[in-house]
Amino acid sequence: MRAVLLAVSLAAFGIARGTAQIGAHSCSSLPLATFSYDRALPLDLRDSVAKTQDGVEIHAISFASPRGGRATGLLFVPQKHVPGVRLPGLVMQHGMPGKAEYVSWVSGNIAHHGAIVVALDAPFARRAGDPVTFTPQDSAEQVQLIVDLQRAFDLLIGRPDVDVGRLAFVGRSYGAAMGGLLAAVEHRPRTYVLTVGDGGLVTHYSAAGHRAALDSLSSERRERWLAAMRPIEPIRYIGCATGASFFFQAARRDELVTMTDAVALQRAVPKPAKVRWYDLDHNLGWPAIMDELDWLHRTSGTAPAGARADMWCATKERCPE
Repeated sequence: MRAVLLAVSLAAFGIARGTAQIGAHSCSSLPLATFSYDRALPLDLRDSVAKTQDGVEIHAISFASPRGGRATGLLFVPQKHVPGVRLPGLVMQHGMPGKAEYVSWVSGNIAHHGAIVVALDAPFARRAGDPVTFTPQDSAEQVQLIVDLQRAFDLLIGRPDVDVGRLAFVGRSYGAAMGGLLAAVEHRPRTYVLTVGDGGLVTHYSAAGHRAALDSLSSERRERWLAAMRPIEPIRYIGCATGASFFFQAARRDELVTMTDAVALQRAVPKPAKVRWYDLDHNLGWPAIMDELDWLHRTSGTAPAGARADMWCATKERCPE
């Protein structure tokens, strides 16, 4: 009973905190145009097959970013599928620190179950140095990521083997938080799967146990960073999502995301969402992957999840290097 009461108490606090963070910022008052771009611009896609593994082709890709430079990542394509049959298309976003390669085992599993998957490198993964600089550069890179993720959906839609009515997004950790922001401006996906996410970088570095980095900054530098990041904090935007369903996965023993912040993000969506809690740490692992595959089967029409022994990358020898 104490556990139930504690969960209810934390959930209630999470709702209040999430509401307070969103505040009076209606969708019409948010700077949504910040994330706009010209969809008529050529992608200038560069694509090379890196290898084929366990029935999945893994391509190294890049395309022109509307915010400058080239977005890079990996493309996962089922090697065998019926000619002329369009498959679900999915965009995957990794955590922080990280890069597209770090979520290969998830992306490959989804492709193994019948979807074409684009996993992008975040802008911070395409440069040297720490992922978070605590300068306005972080804001520019977050905006670029949201634009690049939209371009990744353009890439999928432009493929003749993708069913544009069965698009999805999966984000893990930092990628889940960014998915909350993306959902406000990218309405083409049918569903969003957000795994162990919080409200964004401001939320994360303001949470108990994670304030050291902000507290170490000078007052001027801290306020300059917060002023750049608060207007694009994902939890302020996720309530503007329209149409798509949401599946949240959260960890009760998460060492990186507080229960309060996880609940706040879950409760900020505009309609009821599917929420699954795991008695695990931030990594979650196979139980969450199986549930993701089941959700994508029901919402996007991928193949149903089978036994773990039949999964792509089920053993170390079968995992991407």
